[in-house]
Amino acid sequence: MISERHGLSHIEQPALGNDDDGRWQLVQRIVGSRRFQRAPLLSRFLVHICSETLQGRQQEITEYQIGVQVFDRPRTYRTVEDNIVRNYARQLRRRLAEYAADEGKDEPYRIEIPLGGYVPVFAAQDGRCVTDEMSPEAQRLLERTTEAGILASSLVSRAEETSYVDSLKRTVKPRRVARLALLAMYTFLLIGITATVLGHFQSARGAVQPTSVLWTSLFRSPLNTFVVPADSGFNLIEDLSRSQIPLGGYLKGDYLALPLPAMDEHSQADLRTQEFTSFVDLQVVSAIARLPEVDPQRLFIRFPRDLRMDDLKSGNTILIGSLGSNPWAELAQRNLNFRIAYSNKMQQAWVEDTNPKPGEAKHYTSIWTEPAHPTYAVIAYQPNLAGTGHILLIEGLDVAGTQAAADVLLHGDTLLPVLRAARQSNGDLRPFEVLLESTSIQSNAVTTHVVASRIE
Repeated sequence: MISERHGLSHIEQPALGNDDDGRWQLVQRIVGSRRFQRAPLLSRFLVHICSETLQGRQQEITEYQIGVQVFDRPRTYRTVEDNIVRNYARQLRRRLAEYAADEGKDEPYRIEIPLGGYVPVFAAQDGRCVTDEMSPEAQRLLERTTEAGILASSLVSRAEETSYVDSLKRTVKPRRVARLALLAMYTFLLIGITATVLGHFQSARGAVQPTSVLWTSLFRSPLNTFVVPADSGFNLIEDLSRSQIPLGGYLKGDYLALPLPAMDEHSQADLRTQEFTSFVDLQVVSAIARLPEVDPQRLFIRFPRDLRMDDLKSGNTILIGSLGSNPWAELAQRNLNFRIAYSNKMQQAWVEDTNPKPGEAKHYTSIWTEPAHPTYAVIAYQPNLAGTGHILLIEGLDVAGTQAAADVLLHGDTLLPVLRAARQSNGDLRPFEVLLESTSIQSNAVTTHVVASRIE
């Protein structure tokens, strides 16, 4: 196994009966890749579940066991109260997809973790599950575990938690006196540890991020800031009716009368009247709200149907989503060089480069029907309608594109050259816009980079 304390320098070979197992060699190459070298917990997670699988112990791969054995949670840990395994599983799936699309594109097979569980699958590049090296019993266990999905994993985890808690209840009374004596000494130790941990997190929070100059420029004004996620229900109405509704029609409620075939009246009413947004947008809003530059007293979330033109004049606005899901983007991109457009009854979308420079294309199109395809996104930082504040536009051709744009804004240094060029002597930023390209794999964005940019 792998030890977080000792980094990635030592990975023990599990007793597989075959030291030349290509699947285990793949695991070793992955944890040694650049995407995993600085992610010891993700590497430890991957090594653990792959080792258990290759030794035929898929039934041991549960959320509870991973929490205890990988993330050093105590035996009293409860998965309903601590979602660390689920959070890291999402990151691990994304890192594995990135590796398969980039460094691992020439590997004989790839590792996937199907949604609904934590048992890894070794799949050939043509999509076949690699089971020829497993025993028949291990194959049956893998199939049962994969089919059971998160229900089986959850039930096993709860049973393990309940069993352990029950055992504690049976033994706690005889030990109560000794435990109380130890508690006094342990309290002093906790005080020291707590002070150290708090100092660590305060230091981490104060660390300057590459995009901090953007957030400082946006949030340091005394204006309110409105964060506007996508209207996913409106987007579904457009897709189902194959009609594009401009901002004017959106404000008048024209979408409320569009016919929605093959849908009962109750479902139609829900889609037209309830406020739906995407999980990606929810993540983006949550991440923005936690930025150290944000004043929580001046940050407000507005659903697109509740936003008003005065909001775009009196404050700062962060618009998430393109005009297909957030019609207010129509105003924000009106004077931009990079603009998202739709055609063919909402079945095709592209980014138009209205004034391409040498080496740039006129259009950047995403082929949605392909499981892995290029996708594009636009980030724009512009004055608001009154020139008193700013509008930050975060829009993609699809969910993966919007996710890529948000990741670039919130993590890493991809935008650093643009931000440096746009920064003025007083710390403010000149208006800018950036065109991004990413690869969408199962609606997750990987390998994002800047295609072109403009700075006023």
